[in-house]
Amino acid sequence: MTAVATGLDRVAAADPEVLVHVRGKRVGLLAHPASVTRTLLHAHAVLESAGAQVVTLFGPEHGYGGEAQDMAPVGSDESGTGGVPRERVRVFSLYGTTFDALRPTPDMLTGLDAVVVDLQDVGARYYTFVWSAALMLEAAAAVGIPTVVLDRPNPLGGVVLEGAPQRPGYRSFVGLYDVPVRHGLTIAEITRMVHAQLALDAAALVTVPMLGWQRPMYFDQTGLPWVYPSPNMPTLDTAVVYPGGCLIEGTLLSEGRGTTRPFEVFGGPWVDGQALASALDGKLPGAVLRPLHFQPTFQKHAKQPCGGVQLHVTDRAAFRSYEAYLRILNHLLTQYPDAPRYRTEEYEYVVDRPAIDLLTGGPEFRQATDAGASLEPWLAAEAAGAAAFEHTRAPFLLYP
Repeated sequence: MTAVATGLDRVAAADPEVLVHVRGKRVGLLAHPASVTRTLLHAHAVLESAGAQVVTLFGPEHGYGGEAQDMAPVGSDESGTGGVPRERVRVFSLYGTTFDALRPTPDMLTGLDAVVVDLQDVGARYYTFVWSAALMLEAAAAVGIPTVVLDRPNPLGGVVLEGAPQRPGYRSFVGLYDVPVRHGLTIAEITRMVHAQLALDAAALVTVPMLGWQRPMYFDQTGLPWVYPSPNMPTLDTAVVYPGGCLIEGTLLSEGRGTTRPFEVFGGPWVDGQALASALDGKLPGAVLRPLHFQPTFQKHAKQPCGGVQLHVTDRAAFRSYEAYLRILNHLLTQYPDAPRYRTEEYEYVVDRPAIDLLTGGPEFRQATDAGASLEPWLAAEAAGAAAFEHTRAPFLLYP
């Protein structure tokens, strides 16, 4: 196992190439509970020990303290501070009730010499932390403040890509820039892409690469501790299924929130798990569906008995989460035509597009499923779109 040093680990090790960007500076920190070193020291304490003065804390979705559930607005006076007395820091939420609340205001950035971003992503375009980093970069550059991104591993590695980038009109906070569903980029690589697309000044972005990370690595090959970055991302297993599992959010099926294995466990009161597992037996490379019953403690179908399955990954190399869950959803929505189907309420600040369309990047999956048409031509187009992104991302890669 290779020992990987994150950008934050390099700060903790007093790497002079990194310290020059933070030592003696008044900094804002965009972070969450997973912003820790390999010895579990939080970024706030590490930066202070390195000679930076952390004067402002920014919390992404779920809050700086990581306590809020998905899509729950967090007020600036509600974000936890990790035990730091509030009188010593300003605390701002970057996840409120409107899209405008996702972007820091000039007043929030007043008095800062730099903003440090240290967020653990999970490698799927719906996971909003990379887009909080992108909006921070844009806002800080507008007032002449550099953004320093401390890089972290993509838990799914950086080789395999799944799903085409979004079609025109389908950008949102679950895909603010056009990337595949499983994008194969680290957070520093994504911010490099955003920096180029916005044509920002060179000084606007500083990226601190990891040491020892290689693109084929899954998180459990890095030697780093897994700290869950959001309340429903408890394990690496969750992250492995998430590029497909998150699609269930766009339906009225339970994606397993309110259970101990969200996104792996899913179903609904009307679902026959045994029938689902039998119908897809042998049709999901690298995975097996195990029938079960569950009762979510909150969110969809809370306190109601549900039938469903748990998806067990048996071969990560063969498993393609996005395609697997598309096939599962297509089957469920077709088998139960009279059951509740798609989420229709506001989703990540968007009211004029169904959530399933935002997640898949366009209307094609929903339209094909509702028409009873084959998914195969669209799945082929999705694979081609992911392959084409290899060329798009090449200039922004930091690792071989």
